[in-house]
Amino acid sequence: MLLKENEVAPEFALSDETGKIHRLSDYKGKNVLLYFYPKDDTPGCTTEACNFRDDYAEYEKAGVVILGISADTMSSHAKFKAKYHLPFSLLADVDHAICEKYGVWGRKKMMGREYDGIFRTSYLIDPAGKITKVYADVKPASHSQEVLANLK
Repeated sequence: MLLKENEVAPEFALSDETGKIHRLSDYKGKNVLLYFYPKDDTPGCTTEACNFRDDYAEYEKAGVVILGISADTMSSHAKFKAKYHLPFSLLADVDHAICEKYGVWGRKKMMGREYDGIFRTSYLIDPAGKITKVYADVKPASHSQEVLANLK
């Protein structure tokens, strides 16, 4: 089940594409956009990540840290980040424990096949660590602009 607005965002400790550990508590005092995505270098995920990249200066101006999370490995993240010149960290949740904590892991269906995976979801977290906005059923092409519109 997805977390709700005004809930305290669960703490996490995940490695980025370089092996550096990121904790939500590292970003206390900052706004964080935590975006969960299904898989590196797939069409929808690439569109979403590249839109965040293209709008990155606006996020910086708004004081928002962007962190992407998927169940891919650190090396997969490193390739994805390098290929598309992504200016934000991608965190590896290979055992999907954090995805489960945030309610974004579950049974999916695609082309008649069922499997477990990540529901494309984002959480905007305030400087005190509270969730201020939940974005479910995210549309990759318009998500970045949707978030920016909410920041204004």
